[in-house]
Amino acid sequence: MSAVLGAAGPSAYWYLARGTGAVSLLLLTASVVLGILGNLRFSAGPRWPRFTVDALHRDVSLLVIVLLVAHILTSVLDSFAPIRLIDAVIPFASAYRPIWLGFGALAFDILIALVITSLVRRRLGYGAWRAIHWLAYACWPVAVLHGLGTGTDTKVWWMLALTAACVAAVLMAVWVRIGNADPERRVLRGAAVALTIATPLALAIFTLQGPLQRGWARRAGTPASLLPKSAVRVAAVSAASSSAPPGVAAPAPTATLRVPFSARLSGTATQTNEPGGAIVDLALRLSGGAHGRLRVRMAGAPLDGGGLSMTGSQVDLLANGLPSVLQGQIVALQGQQFVARVANASGSQYDLRANLSIDSNAGTVTGTLSASPAGGR
Repeated sequence: MSAVLGAAGPSAYWYLARGTGAVSLLLLTASVVLGILGNLRFSAGPRWPRFTVDALHRDVSLLVIVLLVAHILTSVLDSFAPIRLIDAVIPFASAYRPIWLGFGALAFDILIALVITSLVRRRLGYGAWRAIHWLAYACWPVAVLHGLGTGTDTKVWWMLALTAACVAAVLMAVWVRIGNADPERRVLRGAAVALTIATPLALAIFTLQGPLQRGWARRAGTPASLLPKSAVRVAAVSAASSSAPPGVAAPAPTATLRVPFSARLSGTATQTNEPGGAIVDLALRLSGGAHGRLRVRMAGAPLDGGGLSMTGSQVDLLANGLPSVLQGQIVALQGQQFVARVANASGSQYDLRANLSIDSNAGTVTGTLSASPAGGR
């Protein structure tokens, strides 16, 4: 039971995988924009001749490869998802979200092909190299789909804004390219304009109907072991909004309990291991400033040396004087301290701050709990 909370939270590899993925998308977008605009017959000024733009395009493209390799390695080293190195080069063969991870592998393969053909460009010939180089334009939307379908931060506003900015940058570059194209190629210009309208529209519809919808992890192909009974059981705790959590006796009604309040905690901690995941349950009693029951359930992947890489949580508080159960989840975790955001049946939100001490040998827990209106101190 040692470090049940102390080691909880995503691993460093998980954060690195997220960061390198986001930066790779930015750099790939910059490379595509430079490639689209670099072929125009104009110069950005005497300080930016054509060969300078070409060199910048090449260097950014190579940097994308470096970041993607780091993204792949950290994704593989992160123990939560069953991703193998071979999944990075063989599309649609992964056990984890095969379609969306497969798009990432496909984008990586295209980039590797572009690098190899660029290195042997003189032997390959300009015509063949240029034909293969057009794959770069197919690589970008495939990478965007990979990020939307697999990315951890897809639902976070800043990642949505970043993706939208990348799409807008590529569209603007394409429009500039179309505006400077040969007027006689009306058919090609019309097709390009139609594509620039259809692509962002399709991406927006897909994002709204897919990754932003509840249950996307299951529909995207996440293995059942990573949507474990833990996810179902944690959700089951929140089924009754006005009754005590399962296995917790409702305290007798008393005078209204006012928030903020502070109380002492005591109880037990148990960890149940399951295929591909684990559940940590804290069953705690309140005394002192409030009387009642606090139940905390965390689901995730066990870490080497003990602890849990938390992927989900459920918190339920039922105390004398509260008109209904306060329910929510952990929003911040550091060591053996956590902050949970909970709400009552009427929608009022509160922050619960717990400072715990866990006896790893006996599986007992003591500590303190303070409650305040959400956002307060």
